[in-house]
Amino acid sequence: MKIKILIPLYNDWQSLIKLLEEIDQQIIEINNNFSVIILNDGSVEKIPDNFPNYSKINSIKVLNLKTNIGHARCIAIGLKYILKNDDADYVIPMDADGEDRPEEIKDLVKKIRESSDIPVVCERVKRSESIFFKFCYFIHKLITITFTGNSIKFGNFTCLPKVVVKRMIEEKATWSSFSGALTKISKIKVAVPSERGTRYFGPSKMSFKNLFVHSLSIMAVFKYNVLIRSILFFFIYLFLIYEKISVITLIPILLIIIFNLLVFMVSKRENLEDYKNSIKNIFDVKIVK
Repeated sequence: MKIKILIPLYNDWQSLIKLLEEIDQQIIEINNNFSVIILNDGSVEKIPDNFPNYSKINSIKVLNLKTNIGHARCIAIGLKYILKNDDADYVIPMDADGEDRPEEIKDLVKKIRESSDIPVVCERVKRSESIFFKFCYFIHKLITITFTGNSIKFGNFTCLPKVVVKRMIEEKATWSSFSGALTKISKIKVAVPSERGTRYFGPSKMSFKNLFVHSLSIMAVFKYNVLIRSILFFFIYLFLIYEKISVITLIPILLIIIFNLLVFMVSKRENLEDYKNSIKNIFDVKIVK
């Protein structure tokens, strides 16, 4: 069984080196073929000249991109590259900074042996951010399930069978939202509990702005669900305030309208033609091992 670990990265080579060392230690007893593909998202920091020797990781490639395109689109390009150029039975996307814990790879592999063609996702049961950020993330999940009808408790850290990778690269939403696209194309998923780790070096890059864009990107995948549920809310709310209509009571309706406009604007990021041509953004492939 051939497993590719797909890691997007921007200027975080120090964390990557530590991550690869920990991955190599964690998979030492797993009887599978592991290799790593790193998506260098236009880093301005130089790639290390020498990587340490790894005993279990069979090969490491660095795909250097011409321009910085962001985390989700890096993964999208990586999936397309793997399907076209590499032979892989499964793909595991994960962050380079340590927030996706290498020790959980064993849990993913164990699950795919039980359900070979079903994607396995890491559902967060514990987070490491501030209380306020956790509260905001809870609000994000609540809004998502309310307006899309989907409870999405996972991020990029998953294990995708080859058949699912094929479906992902044919789905335009993959170019905008990984978790949204996976939820759309695969209603059945197997979950393993996951704790969010702490960054190896430096502060977390998940800001409130990034969380906001992330949330809108997911909802854009299900924009018509959002629209239908918003219209339903509009009529129910209007019925409840019919005798008390004022500028103040109309504010929620205005917010819902703005919310829908933002969702439909973000949905324009989903462009299958751009995704098909995205492989051209790779200008160089460096063989590290």
